[in-house]
Amino acid sequence: MITVYTGQGKGKTTSAIGEAVLAYSRGKQVLMVQFLKGSTYSGELLGLNRLGIPLVQFGVGCRWSGMIRTGMKHCTGCGECFRQNRNPEIALELVQQAFDFVVDEVKANTYQVIILDEVSHALNHGFLSLDLLKELLSTHSSLHWILTGRGMSADLEPLVDNWWDLNLLKHPFAKGVNSRRGIEY
Repeated sequence: MITVYTGQGKGKTTSAIGEAVLAYSRGKQVLMVQFLKGSTYSGELLGLNRLGIPLVQFGVGCRWSGMIRTGMKHCTGCGECFRQNRNPEIALELVQQAFDFVVDEVKANTYQVIILDEVSHALNHGFLSLDLLKELLSTHSSLHWILTGRGMSADLEPLVDNWWDLNLLKHPFAKGVNSRRGIEY
């Protein structure tokens, strides 16, 4: 089974986490791998690990993450972490490490649900081959795969069982409300 959460709106990672928690509550082993995200202050990083669902990040994180995590500083949206994670000199190696990690975990046969969070960014920026991903998904179809990220390649659609396109209709950010701890991150 393969599920995709894509679109320009919020809720892609949150939807994947919802599925993860449901699967975990029924005794399934779940792994979440984040492509091109690293050492962030996000709620999913803290929450999933507390629940016993491993979340492994492969990316450059925010240099202020420790202070943001404790509430001493607020994310300014500077984009430094995103720019670094789009730099081919950094990203190619990180994506390869993430993909190799996933392949090793699949071979170990520990997990029934694997989330490839933000994998579309690795695909869209040419850091991961679409054919390589398709081969992994097709070869290990007994797993439940969840893929997230904006602009997911439509070439994956024939393999996918559930395809969600999440788009923003209304959000407090448009009224100047900053992201809120425990809600958006």
